Amino acid sequence: MRRDFGASHLRGLARKTKYGPQARRLLALAAIYDGATRTGAAKIGGVGLQIIRDWVLHFNERGPDGLLNGKSPGQPSKLNDVQRQAIARMIESGPIPAVHGVVRWRLIDLTQWIFEEFRITIAKQTLSRELRAMGYRKLSARPRHYAQATGAIEDFKKAFPRAWRQSHARRRSTATR
Repeated sequence: MRRDFGASHLRGLARKTKYGPQARRLLALAAIYDGATRTGAAKIGGVGLQIIRDWVLHFNERGPDGLLNGKSPGQPSKLNDVQRQAIARMIESGPIPAVHGVVRWRLIDLTQWIFEEFRITIAKQTLSRELRAMGYRKLSARPRHYAQATGAIEDFKKAFPRAWRQSHARRRSTATR
């Protein structure tokens, strides 16, 4: 155990922390400083001997911060930086319909291209997460009715407020009479 801490110091840290599991771990280690066996400390912490051993190792390595639960790093990425740059170049240049068989890139098309290029199988969701991390966003065209007349929306937007205001003003004037 570290020499720069004592039982009273660990109990004081346990009192001040707002993180319950860290306080429990600090109190178990304080018992060891007081001369309790590791079995006794395990009973105080509500864990087994192996866990107490791990807590001692973490505490000796990083101090009280070593007793905090860290975020798990998760699985490493399937793509490296060179592959990400190749994907970015491919997205920026766009697909060639005669070569790639598509007129715009979809996630499923990019996953197929990645497999053909790098022999890496990657899920659509994973690729979507990677592309978002690279700064790309999903863009989709606004749906338009096939029979919509050109300029009809702009004409409607321009004419509607004035016509509505005039008819609404007439209703108000007849209602007050």
